[in-house]
Amino acid sequence: MAVAGATTVATIAVASGVAAAAPNGPAGKAAPPRPAAGATALDATGATRQVAREKVSLATLRQDRLVAEARRAAARREARRRAAAKRAAELAAARQAQRQQQAASAASAPATPSGSPQQIAAAMLGSFGWGSGQFGCLQSLWNAESGWNPSASNPISGAYGIPQALPGSKMASAGPDWQTNPATQIKWGLGYIQSVYGSPCAAWSHEQSAGWY
Repeated sequence: MAVAGATTVATIAVASGVAAAAPNGPAGKAAPPRPAAGATALDATGATRQVAREKVSLATLRQDRLVAEARRAAARREARRRAAAKRAAELAAARQAQRQQQAASAASAPATPSGSPQQIAAAMLGSFGWGSGQFGCLQSLWNAESGWNPSASNPISGAYGIPQALPGSKMASAGPDWQTNPATQIKWGLGYIQSVYGSPCAAWSHEQSAGWY
C-alpha cells in the first residue's frame, strides 16, 4: 500500500509539474515572437524619411509647374507684344502711303481757277471735255436758274447754289465748302450736266422746253 501511495503521489506531482509547465492551450504551440525595440525604431525612421522624400518630390513638381507656367505666360506676352508691334507698323505704313497718295494727287490735280463764277466755269469746261462753244449755253442756263449767285435758294423746292442742286447738300461730294465756294458748286454742277445731259447745250435745250434741268 505504501508503494502504491508513493506512486500515486509521484504521479500527481509529475502531473502537477506538467500542468505547471504547460499552460492552457494546445501542447507544443509556441507564442509569437515580439519585434525587437531597435527594429521598430529603424522602421519608423525609414517611414519618416520616405514621407520627407515624397514631400520634397511634390514640392519639386509644384515648382516645376510654376516655372513652366511662368515661361508660357512670358511667351504669350511676347507674342502679344510682337503682334501689337506688327499692327502698329502696318498702320504707320498705311498712313504713310495715304499721305504720299494725297500729296501726289494734290500735285497732279489742276489748280482751282479763280475769278468770277463765270470765269471759273469757263476755265473748267476743258476738264470735262467741252470746248469754249459750250459756255454760252451754260451762261444762259445758270442765268435762268440762279443768276450765278452761290447763295441762291429756291424757297419752294429748296434748290441751292449756282447750279440749283436739290438738295443743296448733294454738292458736298465736290467739297466741304459747297455752301459758299462758287468753284465747288460749279464743279459739281458741270459733273451733273455731264452725267445727265452730256453737255451744257443739251441741258439748256431741256431747260427751255421743260422749265428745269
